Amino acid sequence: MLSRRTFLWSASAVPVAVAAAANASPTRPRTELKSITGSAPAIPAAERRARIAKLQALMAREKVAALLVESGSTLEYFTGIRWHRSERTTAAIIPADGELLVVTPAFEEPSVRETLQVNGDVGSWNEDQSPFERIVQGLRDRHIASGVVAVESTTRFFILDGVRKVSSAYELVSGDQLVRACRLIKSPAEIALMQVANDVTIRALHFVHARVERGMTRDDISSLMNDATIALGGSPEFALVLLNEASAYPHGSQQPQTIHNGSIILMDCGCTVQGYQSDISRTWVFGQANARQRKVWNTVKRGQEIALETAKLDVPVGKIDDAVRAYYEREGWGPGYRLPGLSHRTGHGIGLDGHEPAYLVHGDSTPLQAGMCFSDEPGLYIPGEFGVRLEDCWHMTESGPMVFTALAKSIEQPI
Repeated sequence: MLSRRTFLWSASAVPVAVAAAANASPTRPRTELKSITGSAPAIPAAERRARIAKLQALMAREKVAALLVESGSTLEYFTGIRWHRSERTTAAIIPADGELLVVTPAFEEPSVRETLQVNGDVGSWNEDQSPFERIVQGLRDRHIASGVVAVESTTRFFILDGVRKVSSAYELVSGDQLVRACRLIKSPAEIALMQVANDVTIRALHFVHARVERGMTRDDISSLMNDATIALGGSPEFALVLLNEASAYPHGSQQPQTIHNGSIILMDCGCTVQGYQSDISRTWVFGQANARQRKVWNTVKRGQEIALETAKLDVPVGKIDDAVRAYYEREGWGPGYRLPGLSHRTGHGIGLDGHEPAYLVHGDSTPLQAGMCFSDEPGLYIPGEFGVRLEDCWHMTESGPMVFTALAKSIEQPI
C-alpha cells in the first residue's frame, strides 16, 4: 500500500455512500440520487482571454500569423463555444494580433453567439456561399494577406482543402504544438471541474455496485449507470460494461454475457461537467472471487500504485509506463505489450477530451509538470479467461500526484 507521503489524497476523493430509500428499485436512480454539480464553477471569461493571450504570444514568437480551428474541444477551450461538427463549417481564426473571427452558417449564428465568451466578430455565410472564402476574407481583414497559418490538428481535411483552393498565399502548418502548449497544463478552475466530474462518476459507480443482480446483462448495468450519472448532474460520456470473458478484451466483445456467481464485472465509465471529463474503471467479482482472480486484481492494484510512486516532477511521462511494465514482467506478464499482460498504455492525458496528450506510454518524453492531468489504468488481460482494469484520474502538483478518487481497496471493496 502507498503511504500518505507517497502521493496526495484529494480531500473529496473518498466516495460518499449513497443511502437507498426504503423499497428502493434499482431502476429508479433519479428518484434516489441528487445532483452534486450545481455549485461547479464555470470557466471565467477572463481565463479564456488569458488563454488567447498566451496563444498569441506563442504565435508571435514562432512567426505564425494565425491559428485556424474548427468546432470541437479546442474551439471551446479558447472561446467557450460548444458546437457540433457537421458538413457545414464552423471555425475560428485567432490572429497573432487582434480579435478573433468565428465563421459559421448564418442560420446558426444566434446559437453560436450564446456560448462565445471572448471579444471577436462572428462572420456568417449563407447556404449558397463558401465558408472558405469567408475564412480567407477574415484573414485579409486582419491584415494577413499571406504567411504561415497554423491549423488545429483535428480540423478536417475538406476545410484545409477549401481554404487552399480559395488562396495559395498561405502556408498551412500543424498547430499541434501551439495548442498543446496551452492545453497541457490545467488551471485550478479546470481541475475543480474535473474533480466534480470524477465525484459524479465514483458515486454513480457506488450506486450501481450495490444493485448488480444475477442475470443482469451489460446493457442493464450500463443503463443503470447512465441514469445514476444523470441524476447526480453529470452528462454521460460512456458506461462500458465487460462481463466474464469479455473483460479480457479492453473494449469488450459483442458476445452476450450475463451475471452469474463468479462473474468478473469490469466497468469503465465517464461523464462530463461543463465539458470536463472523468474516466474511472472498477473490476470486481459477483459472489466469491477465486485465487486467480484475486491474484490478478492485486497485481493491477499494485501497478496503479507504482504509476503514482513513479510520478515525479520533470520525469518523462513514458517512464511511468516503463515502471509498471517492468513490475508486470517480473510477475510473469508480457513482456512489453504482449498478452497475456498489459496491451495498452498505462494512462492518458484528460481534460476537455477523454484522451489528450501527454500519454503514459513507452517513449513519451514529455516532462511531468504541475497541472498535468492523467488517467492511471494499468490493466491485465488474459484472452479466453478474464481481465482486470482499475482506473483513477490524477493531477500533478508541486508536492506530487493527487488523485481525484481514492484507489480501490480490495476486490471485495472496489468502490
